[in-house]
This record gives sequence, C-alpha cells and structure tokens, in this order.
Amino acid sequence: MSRDVEASDKGVTSSISRSIWFRDAGIIKLNFGICFMFASSASVGYTASLINGLLVLPYFVTFAKDFSPELLGLTISAAAIGNFVSFVPGSYMADIFGRKLCVGLGSVIVVISAVIQAIFTNKWAFICTRIFAGVGGGFASTAAPLLVTEVAHPHMRQSSTALYNSMWYLGSLVSAAVSLFALRIASSWSWRLPCLLQTVFPLLQLVGLFFIPESPRWLVANNQKMEALTILTKCHANGVSGDNIVQNEFEQMCESILQQQRTAKQGWQTFFSSRGHIHILAICIMIGIMAEWAGNGIMSYYLAPTLSSVGIKEPLHQAAVNLSIQAWNLFIASIGSFASEKYGRRPLWLLTTVLMLLFLAIITLLTGLYEERGVSPAGITTVPFLFLFFAAYDLGYTPMFIAYPAEILPFKLRAKGMAITLLSDSVAAFSNQYVNPVAFTSLRWRYYCVFLGCLTFFFVSIYFFFPETKGRPLEEVSGIFNIEDSAEPRGEEDARIH
Repeated sequence: MSRDVEASDKGVTSSISRSIWFRDAGIIKLNFGICFMFASSASVGYTASLINGLLVLPYFVTFAKDFSPELLGLTISAAAIGNFVSFVPGSYMADIFGRKLCVGLGSVIVVISAVIQAIFTNKWAFICTRIFAGVGGGFASTAAPLLVTEVAHPHMRQSSTALYNSMWYLGSLVSAAVSLFALRIASSWSWRLPCLLQTVFPLLQLVGLFFIPESPRWLVANNQKMEALTILTKCHANGVSGDNIVQNEFEQMCESILQQQRTAKQGWQTFFSSRGHIHILAICIMIGIMAEWAGNGIMSYYLAPTLSSVGIKEPLHQAAVNLSIQAWNLFIASIGSFASEKYGRRPLWLLTTVLMLLFLAIITLLTGLYEERGVSPAGITTVPFLFLFFAAYDLGYTPMFIAYPAEILPFKLRAKGMAITLLSDSVAAFSNQYVNPVAFTSLRWRYYCVFLGCLTFFFVSIYFFFPETKGRPLEEVSGIFNIEDSAEPRGEEDARIH
C-alpha cells in the first residue's frame, strides 16, 4: 500500500494520509478499539444525566418527595463526589499498572453500583451507590482518554480525543430516551430500570479492552520498548516491519520519555518546577472549572426546574425537550471534534465563549420577562436559545475539555495532569450542582447573571493564557511552554505563546 509522507522541519510525523485511512486494516482495527473506549465518556454522561431524567418521572418524584433542596443537591452531585475521591488514585493506577487495567476496574465498579442501586429503594442506598458509580467512572475516565490519546494514529489523535468527550452526550441522550420511555411504566421500575441500564456502557468498555492495545508510551516508560514498537508497527503501519515513519515515531517517543525521566522531579512537585509547568497546571485547573461554570450546569443538571420556570411544566414535554437537547448536543459536539483540528484550538475556545455569553444573556432577559412581566411568548422563546447556547458549548468546550489538556501535558505528567483537570471539574460540578437547587429557588432567573460573569472571566483567561497547539506531534507540544522535557526544545519563536 502506498503511504503519503508528510514532512516538517522536524522530519516526517505521520505515515498515512487522512484521506486513505479507511483502506488500512491496521488503522481500522485500532479505531474499532478506540470506539469502545468512548463508552467510558458515555457512561459518565449517562450517570451524570440520570437524575435530570428521573426528575420528570412521577414515581421517582414520589420516591424523592421528602428530599429537601439541600438533599436533592447532594443527590445530583453524588456522582461528582465519587469522581473527586477517585481521580488521584486513578492517576497512580494508570501510571503504575497501565491504562487498560485502570479502565477495567472502573467499569466493574460502575456495573456493581448500578445493580445495587436498582435492587434497593432506600434513599440513602440510592445516594451511596451514585457515589460509588462516580468512583468507578472516575477510574475509567482518568485512564481511557490517556489510552485513546497515546495509541491513536498521529493524524487522528486530536479528532479521536475530542470525539471521546463528545460521547458524553451519547450517554446523556440514551439516559433521556430511557427516561422518556420509562414514563409508560406504572411502578417503581420506571426509575429503577434507568438505574440498572447504567451497566450498558461499562460492559461495552470491558469488551473493548480485548480489542485495544496498551499505550505504547506507557510501555516505553516501563521498559517494554519492543512490545511498544510491535504495537506501533501493527496499528500505525498495518504490520509492515521496519516502516521508516513508525521508526521515526518510536525513536521520538523514546527520546521524549527518556528526557522527561531524567529532568522531571518526583511526583506532583514537577508541576511547580518551572514557569512552563505552572502555566500547564493553571490551564488544567481552569479547564475543569470552565467545563462546569459556563452556565451549562444549571441547564444540564437542573433542566426540569429551568423549564418549569418558563412555563413548560408537563413531564412529557420536559422529557421531550431533554431528549431533543441531548440529541442536539451529540450532533454539534461531534462536529466540534473535527472543527478544532481544522480551525485550531484557540480560535474555537474564544468564539464559543463569546457565543455562550451572548445566548445566555438573551436567555436571562427572556426568563426575566416571563417571570416578572408574565410575557408568555418570552418563556417559549427561551427554548430555541437553550439549543443555541448548548451548540456554542458543544462546539468548543465539550471536545476540547479532554483533548486540550491531554495535548499540552508531557507524558510523565499526563495521568496526573488529567487527574487535576478531572478533579477540578468534579469540585466545580459538586459546588455547582449542590448550590444550584438552593440558589435557583432563591434567585430564580437572576442566578444566570453569575454565569454571565464567569463567561466574561473565562474569555479573558483564554485570550491571555491559552496557546495554540494545532499541527504539533504529541511529543513536541510541551515546547510551546518552554519546558525542558520536550523531545527537542524548540526556538524562541515556537516557544512564544501566540
């Protein structure tokens, strides 16, 4: 098979053209395994969105009738609590035992938690099993994106990693569809069945572990270089032994990891060893906060009361809007996964932040008109602007939430850095979800103004601190931050933050 060679000032970086990957059996098999890893993101999306769908089910409303606003906030954020306690241990497990084992353990925990949750109908058992499902999801979602990023073909790395997080909405969509179907069930199984179906995506991921190889970068870092080279040859060169492009990729990988092992300090303190490392750390934390405090939290996790506030109160209508929004989210996020590769990361961050700020301002105005003046058309008009707001979020924030930090982190810090991003996200999600029921009950539409302030702050932060990473091999991105553990440090011009 002919292979298109692309060169740069650093040498050839890829062995196959974007346009002919579907003719390469090795790439096809690799992408098949990667698609199974997307189930981790879908599982997290299903679990996180589950309460949103259950809140429109009459039998669950009866089950939760004694929940105070504070306890409801705790129930919604319980999965985030589980995430919080699992990300750091998950990063150690992914580094010590490998990416695949960490994914497998997390999936098993989610399956067990879901089964117990469906069997017992005690409110405290429900909350505790949501916490444990969050723990399992935390383990899996710490390692799965690392595995996708580190095993994907260079031409498909950004799109694959961006698609990973976009599949969050596949889980959310399935959750919304199941909840809509469950309206027909006239018993407690109307909410217990959706809980039980949390097992579907983790089981798919367990199957997928038989099809995807271990990260070649992890193997190199653990003195298993020949196995890593075998995987690269099989997956990136369709089994052609001695492929020059794979050899180039393998040598760059070995050099980069060896250099990092020589220069990196022990443990987490490496993040404070230089200005460049601190810069990366700040971005990882910031992205976790941005993912939850852009206004999407109140719309996603507290949708039923949000719709009620603009006059959409029928359970069937709320469930239909929820299902439509999740389908819309999945569609737009999938587009955004490829847009960041074509147009760049930084422009997409800035554009989508401005659009969210605009659409949320309009939603705030329309909701205020409905509640304060009783203008019914204003309440109905809010719905299409909800779709536009989510479209803006999906184009940029959803695909780049995982892809961007995974790109900027050097290998030795990638698992820990992803744990920091996810930990920051879980803390932001918990505070957001716990506060939302209380704040929204007290402030109503005025609460949206908090998120308008957050979006303004995010835009300024992105403009000054988020560099462009488009078009760079994974081992070279750290050179942007002028840190010494990149494969071959680049000059001043490339190190400058654009």
